Amino acid sequence: MSDQTNEFAELIARELNLQPWQVFNTIKLMEGGATIPFMARYRKEMTGSLDEVQLAAIRDRHQQLTELEKRREYILASIAEQEKLTPELEKQIKAANNITLLEDLYLPYKPKRKTRATIAREKGLEPLAKILMAQNPVDPEEKAEAFVDPEKAVNNPDEALAGARDIIAEWVNESTPARERIRNLFTREAVISSKPVKGRELEGIHYQNYYDTNEQILKSPSHRILAMFRGEEEGFLKLNVEPEEEKAIDHLNRIFIKGNNKASQQVELAVKDSYKRLLRPSMETEVRQVAKQKADDDAIKVFVGNLRQLLLAAPLGQKNILAIDPGFRTGCKLVCLDRQGRLLHNETIYPHPPQNEVGPAVSKVKNLVSAYGIEAIAIGNGTAGRETENFIRRIPFDRALVSIMVNESGASIYSASSVAREEFPDYDITVRGAVSIGRRLMDPLAELVKIDPKSIGVGQYQHDVNQQALQHSLEDTVTSCVNQVGVELNTASKQLLSYVSGLGPVLAGNIVEYRNQNGEFKTRAELLKVKRFGEKAFEQAAGFLRIRNAANPLDRSAVHPESYHIVKRMVADLDCSVQDLIEKEELRKQIKPQEYVTKTAGLPTITDILQELAKPGRDPREQFDMFEFDNTINSIEDLKPGMILNGIVTNITAFGAFVDIGVHQDGLVHVSQMANRFIKDPNEVVKLTMKVKVKVMEVDVARKRISLSMKEAVGQ
Repeated sequence: MSDQTNEFAELIARELNLQPWQVFNTIKLMEGGATIPFMARYRKEMTGSLDEVQLAAIRDRHQQLTELEKRREYILASIAEQEKLTPELEKQIKAANNITLLEDLYLPYKPKRKTRATIAREKGLEPLAKILMAQNPVDPEEKAEAFVDPEKAVNNPDEALAGARDIIAEWVNESTPARERIRNLFTREAVISSKPVKGRELEGIHYQNYYDTNEQILKSPSHRILAMFRGEEEGFLKLNVEPEEEKAIDHLNRIFIKGNNKASQQVELAVKDSYKRLLRPSMETEVRQVAKQKADDDAIKVFVGNLRQLLLAAPLGQKNILAIDPGFRTGCKLVCLDRQGRLLHNETIYPHPPQNEVGPAVSKVKNLVSAYGIEAIAIGNGTAGRETENFIRRIPFDRALVSIMVNESGASIYSASSVAREEFPDYDITVRGAVSIGRRLMDPLAELVKIDPKSIGVGQYQHDVNQQALQHSLEDTVTSCVNQVGVELNTASKQLLSYVSGLGPVLAGNIVEYRNQNGEFKTRAELLKVKRFGEKAFEQAAGFLRIRNAANPLDRSAVHPESYHIVKRMVADLDCSVQDLIEKEELRKQIKPQEYVTKTAGLPTITDILQELAKPGRDPREQFDMFEFDNTINSIEDLKPGMILNGIVTNITAFGAFVDIGVHQDGLVHVSQMANRFIKDPNEVVKLTMKVKVKVMEVDVARKRISLSMKEAVGQ
């Protein structure tokens, strides 16, 4: 690796409290095309068993440092081209370890549009500015007389002094020590104040909580920052961000005021002007960006945490499903799916007002359950969801059936997407939506990967945060979840396969095309016959792909093909088959892991192999748990303070959790109502899709707001 890479690795190791060799090897693997899931699972010896979070931190910091280096090279070239690059300045630029300091050093040399200072220089006033800046005991007006020149639009000493002060103000603004000191003051003490825009108070009433806000910006919670910035962008709030002005100017005076004479007074005027006109706006922009990035990071962290929990929600598994997309006027769309999620039949029933065709609806449902061997019923939790659930539960079926409410957030996005049109070109969006609801019950991960994560509805201010950073984090999360669970090669959709380590949309499509033309894959090695599927793709992907009915038991497991020879040695030593080794614990106990260590496979890999043989292809997700709402509560009007109800967590934010209690409107459990102790992060107490018991505290029917408490429901 290059010297620069070595330097980066040393720096990252110090920052992340890791060993330099761990970072060296991680960067080397990444440069060779290794993915984070692959390194975390199959290259533990090289990385020192770093987890996905640590590996992602190395990747992101390495990328930042690479971009910083590109900017440094550009700045050095730009200043050199101006013939102003001194050895001292070059040394400072090369030593700058962050983009802020780098830009401060570049600021005096940055090409400028026309400013008051450049105009003053064109009038020949820079020598006067230097005289004033020296702060010798001279008469400024007398010195200014020499610079009066009507031809240059300098008509009197006052105009000459004003121009000189403009130049000094720019010097102050471009001074690295001055910027550093004011930046530190803003970081420590800048206050964000928020007021309503006059005349728009009623129109922006939903921002009422921010009509009189004053707090330190970098201590303000992320959701408040994002809300205030959105209110400002929409024209309802007027924001101001700054520390105490006198304190800021005093800091600058300590740097630039060297005497107590008339020249010093001119410099003092220039310093004050520099702060108010140049430095303050610049630093306000910076601290706003810092606050926004911090708020974005917090919001993205919440979103990513929620998404991970939702993607890894317990699957019901392969069942024959009757899925229902409920509705009143347009009826309830029914679809029957087989155990692989294939659409077998669809039709519509009208059990609710205005049609009220209950009898025919009951007959249709009973016939479908019997004809298609239905084992479970999935009901979307949107409009008419509870009413449809109650209707289904009143039907006397000839077998034991479970009916389950399914969160349908994003189903409408999927049903109108190109993915859905490609899957079901001959069906309308209501059929596609019902199919999505049924498949979500069978396997949430496999179905949710088809939807843009931002449409799933588990975020906090997701439309206000940096969209590129959000997308990057969401893709990392989906990729992590897909590879953690593993993918069935012969049934996975193109969308699910595209998230497998080393694949992507093109290879995923090629796999599906090969499968359609040649039938099911018999072995993992057969992947090498897929168009454009080379050795590198095989290395990265094979371990995460499963073949459920493969003749070789290892092809059903997470053991990587590169390690099959190790298992062969084990079975040869024990004189048994691979299947024997999987089924018989006493055989596995005879294995001494250290005897199978090679140059490329250390103890972590051998340990992983043995753990996988104990439970090959095991799904890491929890077992499915049944859940029922109170069937006497169907709408917000049915709620009364004091009720104790079952609920399911649908979204987690920095300030609390939203809980579905079956009334088409989620209630909020504020973080202060989660437990009888201080809770900093709601994730300490709840997880997405978690079943909870809550007490209704307040109900505002007009505003559709429900306040709930978990701590008040304890023991009741």
